[in-house]
This record gives sequence, structure tokens and C-alpha cells, in this order.
Amino acid sequence: MGHKLRHVSTARARRRRIAAAGAGGLAIAAFAFGAVLGDRDAPRPQPSPASLLSPRQLVGERLVAGFPGAGVPTALRRMIRQGELAGVILFEANLPSREAARRLVSELESIQRPAGLRDPLLVMVDQEGGLVKRLDGPPSASAQQMGAAGAAAAREQGAATATSLRGVGINVDLAPVLDVARPGGTIAATDRGFGSTASAVEATAVPFAEGLQAGGVAATAKHFPGLGATAENTDFAVQRVELSKQELRAVDERPYRRFVAAGGDLVMLSTAIYPALSPKPAAFARPIASAELRGRIGFDGVSITDALESVAVRDFGGPAAAGLAATAAGTDLLLFADYRAATTAGRALLRRLRGKPATRAGFVVSAGRVLRLRRGLPAGAAPQR
Repeated sequence: MGHKLRHVSTARARRRRIAAAGAGGLAIAAFAFGAVLGDRDAPRPQPSPASLLSPRQLVGERLVAGFPGAGVPTALRRMIRQGELAGVILFEANLPSREAARRLVSELESIQRPAGLRDPLLVMVDQEGGLVKRLDGPPSASAQQMGAAGAAAAREQGAATATSLRGVGINVDLAPVLDVARPGGTIAATDRGFGSTASAVEATAVPFAEGLQAGGVAATAKHFPGLGATAENTDFAVQRVELSKQELRAVDERPYRRFVAAGGDLVMLSTAIYPALSPKPAAFARPIASAELRGRIGFDGVSITDALESVAVRDFGGPAAAGLAATAAGTDLLLFADYRAATTAGRALLRRLRGKPATRAGFVVSAGRVLRLRRGLPAGAAPQR
């Protein structure tokens, strides 16, 4: 069963790449053939859905936001209705019960959105297991326990988690943690790591992700290029990872290659600083967010920042500065725990997009990746069995 799930995930990724390449190739070939024959009626390459979005909507496809309580605030409802938000992140306070969670997600998905943006919202939650779990239900083990139990057990936990999340309409899990949990680091101390070696992490964390995605929930590998050597969580302190480029690539980035090969949907970028790669936090550093993640690792899915209200980010700047830096680095989605901070960042991005038209191409590329992800995800709660 384990091998079968892996093949399903890998095959899905392969089909996605082939379909994208094939469709583009056929369109170009048809256009060229028509041009040679002088046929004015020959098919022309069709514009991508993202290229048709307004500046506000392009900005919106780069924003994910949280909100307080178990109801949808009026301002956040308006953002969704106008196509100015790609998705939401839900926390424990939003999910007092499974029934309340189901009602909330149904309310979010029922909000009418503009043409071209009616695919499911990204509805995200941190459901790692252990200390980090926002909703009652699976996983019933921490990452450390899953890593010790082995690949089959981790995959089963991933599948059970997908069933649980889909039961209330959540379609993105901000898990698994792919950090190599070095002894003495905060990831090891909080049981959030699947193992203390790269081989142990990739052998068990990736099967958990495969179980999630086979069940219709997008998996998010985090925190690239790795937080396993940090003494403190970046939510609470600025962290510098003083590892060499060689070690980061050979050890910390290694599980991500396996995740990418398995067709993983999202990668979350760390807000720690990696001096060997860049003086900026990873999510704001083009050498990391673009060169390492996409160039070296070969990831073609959606990248997302860690929470942008953290202490590590406040040291760098506020929501506007963080948003501008992350998008310039090539990070697709900006994650805000508070929709008001997302609104502030969105205004700054809109000014940048309108003031520097050359930046539009990058926005279209990122929005295209986000729209592709949304198009492939289920909307609403799965039928209860």
C-alpha cells in the first residue's frame, strides 16, 4: 500500500508537469504551423488565467490571512469577495469543535468570488501532531513518534489526518516538518522533528506528506532550508543558523529533494537567517527562495512564508517591508496570522506593482502557481462516512 501511494503522488506530479508542458508545446506548435501557412484562423496561444487578473487580484493571490473567532469578519469577507485573498489560515480559536469548523469553512467557501477566482480557497491549518495541532483528531502521534514508528505508520497517520481535515473542509496542512532535528535544538526539544538525520527525516516525513496528498489535502514541507539547528523558535526570537553552505545542502536541504520528487505541493520558507547563503531571512532572500529552492532543488510548486508577525520578522520590518521583500525574493504566498496585517502588506504590494510595471511578470508567475494549486484541491467538507 505504501508503494502504491507514493506512485500515486509521483504520478500526479508527473502528469501535472507533462500536461503543462504538453499544452504549452501544442499551442506553440499550432501557432507556428498556422503562421507558416499564413492561416489567420490558426489557433493562437491562450493567455494564462493569471495574466488576466487585475493588479489587485494579482496581489490577492499572494496573500493568506488569519482572523479571530469562529465567524468571518466583514472586512475579510470583502477581501475574498473581491478576489484579494488566496486563502485563510485557521487556528485553535477558530475551531472550537469539528461542527463549528465545518460551518466556518462552508461559510468561507460560499462567499461569491470574481470570475477566474472561483476555485477553492486555500484553507490552511497547522496539524503536525504532538504539541502543534489545531483541530481535534489525527495525527495521534508527534513527528518524533511517527519517525520512530517508521514509514508505514507515518503514511497511515498522514492518510488519517487527511480524512479528518477533509471532513471539515480544510484542504492544506502546514505539515510535515522536514527539519533535521539536531540534538539541543528547539525542533528536537519539542518533538517536532521526524529524526535527527536527513535519511531518517526523508524516510518518514515524506510518507506522511504522501498520505496527506493521497487523501486530497495539500502537504507543506517546512521550514526551508531547515530550522533543526536553531536554539529557539523564530516566532519568539531572531535566529541565525551558522552552518556552512555545504552542510545546509548535504543535510538540511536533502529531505526537500525527496519531497519534491514525491510531488509535494507546498514548501514553507523559514524566517531564520543563514549567513552562508544570504544576510536576509530565508523567505526574503532570493539566493534561498529562488536559487536554492527552485534552482537547486527543482521545486515547481507553491512557496509560502512562515508567519510574518513573528519576532524574527518584526526585527526585519513590518508587514509592508516583509511583503515587499518576500515577493522580490520570489516567495509566492505571504502568510499573516491577522488579516489587518495582510491588508497593510497588500497595499504596499499594489503600490509596487502599479509603480513598477516590470514586476508584473513575477506576480503573474506566482499567481499562476497558486491558481494551479487551488484548481487541484477539493472545496468544502468531504461527505461523512
